Amino acid sequence: MCSTDLAAKETAITRFLQDYPQAVEAGRGHPALCGCEDVRWSEFPECPAAIPVLLHGLLDQAAAPEAKRVLTNSILNSVREMNLAVPAVLPFLFRLAGDPRVPVQSGLLGLLVSIAGFSEPIDGSNEAMVRWFGSDSDHPEREQCRAVFTEHASVVAMLAEELPRPDDRAKLRQAAGLV
Repeated sequence: MCSTDLAAKETAITRFLQDYPQAVEAGRGHPALCGCEDVRWSEFPECPAAIPVLLHGLLDQAAAPEAKRVLTNSILNSVREMNLAVPAVLPFLFRLAGDPRVPVQSGLLGLLVSIAGFSEPIDGSNEAMVRWFGSDSDHPEREQCRAVFTEHASVVAMLAEELPRPDDRAKLRQAAGLV
């Protein structure tokens, strides 16, 4: 399994800041990011404290693609597991993905589809799935994400309409309990 540990995530953020120092200020005052600096990101295991820097970087024209890549690698621990911080970052992603001025809006929509997929419950009777992805009881972030999708169902429904692929639209709607 390919997994990114906290040190690697922090190193990637440091490199990002070296390459895009202006990104820190890019989203200051943007309503989509209100409260992102109040979250204690480092209290989530394997989550870097600098998540707000990456969220702000999503609003910088030059830095946005790299901010999205580093953010994705920071909140998805591996190809089969998301970080416990994902439920906390979702509301910010919803608001940013709904803003057409965000340079990587379509990329954020794709990330939301991925998170919706990661949030799907695992059939406990399917031993292979449990072995590969772990049981839902071992991954409370799945249910927490589904709750956040449901809480923001009206926004999720609007975001789903922005997606070109019907199966991606369905996946977002399903995560929000709209189907």
